[in-house]
Order: sequence, then structure tokens, then C-alpha cells
Amino acid sequence: MELMYLNTVWIVLAAAMVLFMEGGFSLLEAGFVRTKNAVNVTMKIFVDLTIGALAFWLIGFGVMFGKDAFGFVGTNLFGSPEKIALSIELPSAAFVLFQMGFAVACISIVSGAVAERMNFKAYVLTAALICIIIYPLSGHWIWNSEGWLAKLGMKDFAGSAAIHAVGGFAALSMAKLLGPRKGRFNSDGSANVFAPSNIPLASAGAFILWFGWFAFNAGSTLDASNTALASIAINTMLAGASGGTSALFITMKKFGKADPSMTINGVLAGLVAVTAGCAFVSQWSAIVIGAVSGLIVIYATLLVDHFKVDDPVGAVAVHGFNGVFGTIAVGLFDTSQGLLTTGDFSLLKIQLLGAAVVVAWGLVGGAFMAKVCEKLVGLRATEREEEEGLDMSYHGIPAYNELERFTDLPTSLYNFEETTGISVAPVKKEKVS
Repeated sequence: MELMYLNTVWIVLAAAMVLFMEGGFSLLEAGFVRTKNAVNVTMKIFVDLTIGALAFWLIGFGVMFGKDAFGFVGTNLFGSPEKIALSIELPSAAFVLFQMGFAVACISIVSGAVAERMNFKAYVLTAALICIIIYPLSGHWIWNSEGWLAKLGMKDFAGSAAIHAVGGFAALSMAKLLGPRKGRFNSDGSANVFAPSNIPLASAGAFILWFGWFAFNAGSTLDASNTALASIAINTMLAGASGGTSALFITMKKFGKADPSMTINGVLAGLVAVTAGCAFVSQWSAIVIGAVSGLIVIYATLLVDHFKVDDPVGAVAVHGFNGVFGTIAVGLFDTSQGLLTTGDFSLLKIQLLGAAVVVAWGLVGGAFMAKVCEKLVGLRATEREEEEGLDMSYHGIPAYNELERFTDLPTSLYNFEETTGISVAPVKKEKVS
């Protein structure tokens, strides 16, 4: 009984930390996009936490953890996820809450890649679809004990494949079909850089995500008495630090500057990559995984740009490419079955298969959602909405109420006054003596 109490406290706390990561996503995306779209990305995170959470509780949890049919899909627990029978000393409600945090995180991966030009109604529909079918179905294959990849022996401790790779490649598919922001690419294929609006804000978001990642990974033990908690936590720390270090040094060498956005994404890439193997690899292996992920995130970002896919926050490179790498890395560095640690190739083969499956499913799922959204509500914001900024177009309020910030958008505050009846006076600049 004491273990039940301890596990309950630990998993509810871990679930709260994972859900708090949504604040990190919000700040990260608000800092990486242009000022005129900062409110919109924040509102999308609220959609994740509201509509996404309810959709997962009502349907998605059953698809993922319900009674298996053919190793493919769950068939019960719809509207009653608390009826799941657990083999551990943990209340079902705590398990459902923790899994809800994972589902919501998967949506937020897509959010960043489609920022600044997606119809808000389409995003609402996308959030529901991800939590109803896209994430739960592949999650069933990997994490339901009767799922076909689980039966093959695939290892994905906390979701490099089940969450990050699926979300990342769904984001890639949707971003490609959505098209780039106006002016992002030139006719010769070269890219124009849209500078982030607020790097300190994005940094704060990354710090919150890093903090929550300890619960994301260590909480996946579902057992407060498990001594692996400490090794999982330090592997998480080391991989994030190594990913950031790698990206920092590479940008200094390649670009002549220590690039803050790449360093931020290098940290996140390391965290994504170690998520699958945090319970299965050594500390040195976690450092190597992080270092490689920092390299991958830079060149994957350049590759995404090369194919004229507009990803304002680098979600595809961080989550998609490094989710795949992290899944494969388990087959290389697993202390009991890894190719590089034991010479055994069997696990690596399974991990490669699993990685290929989630990439394919993410791409197909993203295309499916884009087509459904296009047919039902329209996928993309209008040219006028995009030019004005999605904050004013969809939410009627700017992120910052200073007129001087909207010199390139002369109608924005007029529309704000007309819509709300609130008069906004220009900010007078004081002379500094």
C-alpha cells in the first residue's frame, strides 16, 4: 500500500511536469516566430491542452491502450480510460493523466512547423485528429503489450519514435502541403531568413522543456521505487548538454558565430534522441547520442530548407530526424543488446524497422490531416490574414500593445480598435540625455 501511495504522488507530479512543458512549447514558439504571430502560437498550445486532452481521454486512450485487435488497434476503454487494468501498483487515473501529457506533446511538435500561416480552425481539427488516431495508433503498435512492434521486441522507453518521430514527420508532411510563408523562398531556391522575434523568450521555453523532460523520461518508469530513475535522469541531462555543446561548436565553426537558435535546438535534439534509450544506455553513450544529435539538427535544418519546406521553429529537424536517430541509437548502444556494445545485430534490425514504420505513418498521417482540414475548413490562412498577422486576424489582439511595433502593418491596430472598441495610443519615445 505504501508503494501505491508513493507511486501515485510520483506519477501525478511527473504528469504535472510533462503538462507544464506546454508552457515551454508556448514560449519557445512565441520567441521563434515573428511578433505578429506570437499570440496565435500561444492559443494553439491552449488548443492542445483543451481540445487535444479531451479528445485523447475520450477516444485516443482506448485506441492506444484498449483491448488489442490484430496487433493493430485498441477496441475498448472509449470514454472510460480509468477502467484499464494495470499490472503495477498505480491508480489508473494517474496513468491516464501521465499519458495525456505525452499525447498533448505530440500535437505541439506539429504546432511549430505550421506556424504563421495555418488556418486556426484547421489547427483545432488537427489537434483532435492527432489525439484521436495519429499518435494513439502508432503508440498502440509500440507501447501496448499486444502491439505488433512491441511483440517484435522494439524498445522505445519514453517516446523518441512513438511521440517525436511520429509528430516530427507528420509536421513535415503538413508543412510541405501547407506551403511556405510568403517570401520565405526565392525563385532560385534560396531561403530568406525570418529572424526570431525574441530569443530570450525562446530560451526560457527551452529551459522549461528541459526541466519537464526529467519527468517525461524518468516518469516513464511508473514506479517511484525503481532505482533506474537516477540513471535515466542523468542520461537525460547529459544528452541535452551534449547536444547543445555540439550545436554550439559546430555553428561557431561553420558560421563564425555561436548561433543561439541552433544551440537551443541542439539541446532539444539531444533530449529527443536519448528519450528512447535513456533507460537502456550508459552515461557515455548518452553523451555520444547527444553529440551526434547536435550535428544532425543543424544539417537536417539545412536539408529541410533545401526542399523548400518552411519550418519556423525547426520542429522537423529536432523531433523528426532526431526521433528516428534516437530510435536507431537504442539498437547501437543498448547495454544488453546493442550492436556497438555486444555485437548483437538483432535489436538494431527491429529498431530500424520501427523507425521506418513511424516515419511512414507520420508522413501518411500528416497528409491525411492536411487533406481533411483542406476539405472541411480550409488548411491555410488567407494572404491578407497572413500579411496582417494571425494574432489580429484570428484573435483580435496583438502580443505587444505598442503601435511602433506595427509600422509594417498599418491596419492592425485600426482593426483592433474597430473590433474591441479599445483605443490604442501611439507610444511616445523619450529623448535620452
